Amino acid sequence: MKKDMTIEEILAKLKEGNEKFTQDKLSHNNQDAARRAELVDGQDPFAIILSCADSRVVPELAFDTGLGELFVARVAGNVANTSTIASIEYSVFALKTKVIVVMGHESCGAVGAAVNGGDLGHNLNMLLAHVTPALAAAPDGASVNDIVKINAKLTVKELIGRSSIIGNAVKDGKLAVVPAYYNFASGKVDFLDEAVA
Repeated sequence: MKKDMTIEEILAKLKEGNEKFTQDKLSHNNQDAARRAELVDGQDPFAIILSCADSRVVPELAFDTGLGELFVARVAGNVANTSTIASIEYSVFALKTKVIVVMGHESCGAVGAAVNGGDLGHNLNMLLAHVTPALAAAPDGASVNDIVKINAKLTVKELIGRSSIIGNAVKDGKLAVVPAYYNFASGKVDFLDEAVA
């Protein structure tokens, strides 16, 4: 299915799926034994989602997708660390996935922790260091939600800049990378910019 879809069609499919989610009209397609059998020999996801690990943010539901349709990397703060970049590179290089969505969300705890500062131990400090550029880019008085959106936009640039696989695919017109923001109450995903393609 994905191989025949353009970048524009993939983005439209994501937006249509999100509309179904916000209207409580999920299709529940591709979630049965027949679909599992189809995927035994491989996968062909039409989009990559880099999202936060927050339990309230479930990309497969938010975009009304089933098994094998999304390649999802989840990490607190939806940061582009070495592991998430490598995972995404695999999907771009090996699976030829054409769209990456970097999806931040309302009231992100990781971004809030970065705003509050302090020593949270080696591992969390290393993770939150990836949010520091968004803090530096934010205007004085910016809310956590404003910084979440800035972080998503900067992560798009970081994916392209830190990965030759991703950067070259964008330069060659084979990949688009898009920042987005998930709203808790409505379930709406706001696409923040036009795709970087």
